[in-house]
Amino acid sequence: MIESGPGIILRTRPLTETSLIVHWLGPDFGRIATAAKGARRAKSPFSGKLDLFYEADISFTRSRSSDLHNLREVNLRKTHAALREDIGKLRQAADAAALIVQATEPETPLPVVFELFQQFLETLCAHELSSQLPLAFELKMLVELGLGPDWQEANLSPGTGKIAEAFLQRDFPSILSVKPAGSQISELRRFLQRFIAFHLDKHSPRHD
Repeated sequence: MIESGPGIILRTRPLTETSLIVHWLGPDFGRIATAAKGARRAKSPFSGKLDLFYEADISFTRSRSSDLHNLREVNLRKTHAALREDIGKLRQAADAAALIVQATEPETPLPVVFELFQQFLETLCAHELSSQLPLAFELKMLVELGLGPDWQEANLSPGTGKIAEAFLQRDFPSILSVKPAGSQISELRRFLQRFIAFHLDKHSPRHD
């Protein structure tokens, strides 16, 4: 069965000397893995279209026997080139992708998560590196997962609690206008690292 839709590349790895495994996040098909046959050949139709955090319209043939599907076509939308010009931004994008993989089930529709990640990447590329964006992404992801913190039990200082609420209420570009103190960023970061590690029972994403 052939399926199609938008997707963002979360990671890639070699499959053979000439092929790649490409992991995608899409709104309708969720997280899937596809085999891009011949993608590592110089004259492949996939050449220049498969790299971390590229956004594209794709079509694939769903496998009946495994969770590795056959990638058929890729029409590139965005490359998010700014991520390759700033290692800090690339790390923040990678941490957000790791949280998505950690917190979601494969092959489950994830329209809100896709939209959050899409908006996060666009804001990350369009503005200076900021410590606010990754924390806001994690907070919004927790709410989407039904794990929004109870701020009365969080034991955050009042100012940090207000910063967290502002992050949740605003879209990503307007979050950049919030000016928390360094101590508030550190307090919120520590809280989220513990909260995510506890609730997801895995190591929390790294912050740099």
